[in-house]
Amino acid sequence: MKKLLPLIAFLLLQSCQYFEKNVPNEKDLLEKQMKEIDWKEVDEYPSVTDCEKLTDKELQKQCFFDFLTATIQEKLAVDTLSSLFPKLDTIEVKVTVFPNSMLEFEPQFPQDSVAYDTIKIDSILKARLVDFPQINPAIKRGIPVKTQFVLPVIIKQE
Repeated sequence: MKKLLPLIAFLLLQSCQYFEKNVPNEKDLLEKQMKEIDWKEVDEYPSVTDCEKLTDKELQKQCFFDFLTATIQEKLAVDTLSSLFPKLDTIEVKVTVFPNSMLEFEPQFPQDSVAYDTIKIDSILKARLVDFPQINPAIKRGIPVKTQFVLPVIIKQE
């Protein structure tokens, strides 16, 4: 037994070389990770407190978009936008949610929008679209990120 123990120890120490593997350098590893990341998709969409109760990712996303569209429509319903521009029934609004939960709204007009006073519409939107509830930013790999999307907002006719 005493002769067998040093032989086993020697074999164990010699077998470690078979487990050595080439470790990739950090640059190659970083490149590989960067290629695997889908930069067009986020892990968690922006949300509000009411929508965070939902567990399904798609339902949470739809809840957030519905909430935001309804809130924008509600804020614009009080204004004279529909009386100033009676032919304007829908405005597409580019919404930007920054990592610090700040919001930015920018109306998107078609190329042939000379019929509308885009500067006036933009100023009305900026004046009305303030004091939003707390919006939690989108999350990508555990980090809050900036997201942008375009929402069609129907202007209610009175």
